[in-house]
Amino acid sequence: MPVMDLELDRGTLLRSAAILGSSGLLRAELGTRIYHTLGRTGEKVSVLGLGGFHIGQPKLTEQDSIRIIRTALDRGLNFLDNSWDYNGGQSEIRVGKALRDGYRQKAFVMTKIDGANQAGSRQAN
Repeated sequence: MPVMDLELDRGTLLRSAAILGSSGLLRAELGTRIYHTLGRTGEKVSVLGLGGFHIGQPKLTEQDSIRIIRTALDRGLNFLDNSWDYNGGQSEIRVGKALRDGYRQKAFVMTKIDGANQAGSRQAN
């Protein structure tokens, strides 16, 4: 499957993600996955990511959450966005469970913490 590597600034990346998502161009069925180099890390992350807020919602079973995450990873989406604040930590717990059995190597996980600075972050924990 061909991979396109794009160097984009944040604004272009967000606009591209909106266009790609609405047009379906990231779909694995079309045979193209679009990635972005994340800053100076050299890491390649998918232009579209999977947000974690909904993953820990009580109306979604843990099994369904794991299936959603693994399906996204299997189809080439590798950027997962999460926070311990989502659903009392359940979103991060479910992401952790979904990344078992070799799935961790497929994922780039970004998680957020409370606080606007180092002191605020320490107080939140």
